[in-house]
Amino acid sequence: MKVDRRTFLGRVTIGASAAIAGLVGLPIVGYLFAPLFARAAPTFVEVGKLAEFKLGETQLVHFKDPSPLAWAGQTAETALWVRRRATEDFQVFNVNCTHLGCPVDWRASARLFFCPCHGGVYNEDGSVAGGPPPRALFEREWRIEGDRLLIREAALPTPGGTR
Repeated sequence: MKVDRRTFLGRVTIGASAAIAGLVGLPIVGYLFAPLFARAAPTFVEVGKLAEFKLGETQLVHFKDPSPLAWAGQTAETALWVRRRATEDFQVFNVNCTHLGCPVDWRASARLFFCPCHGGVYNEDGSVAGGPPPRALFEREWRIEGDRLLIREAALPTPGGTR
């Protein structure tokens, strides 16, 4: 089969353009997606002094969650529900409902967490009391250092994650 000069040069131009685009584009795509696959060392973030948390009470704590993603921006501003069960025993919950991720609200008078989106209800220990949530509230790992309560940095949990 004989190919004329115009067709041959057209194919060579398209092939060279695709090769150049691949050579230039691959590092750019790698740069943009690499942070999604990088495993950062777990870090603990201070959420408050132990004296700020009263025994037997649950309170909302706002903090900035360190994120390996440079573009996290405002999404790094988050909150947790901290429940002090004993002198050195805490439960730390993400504010997100396990149904669709809406922020839950603590009602101290009822000693329940309520999700305003679809009526999910959780007991004070985070277990499901009623509604559509498929599982208990997500808990965060915590530790005490001196007189400070620290929580482990974590990505937004998903239903497939561990508790």
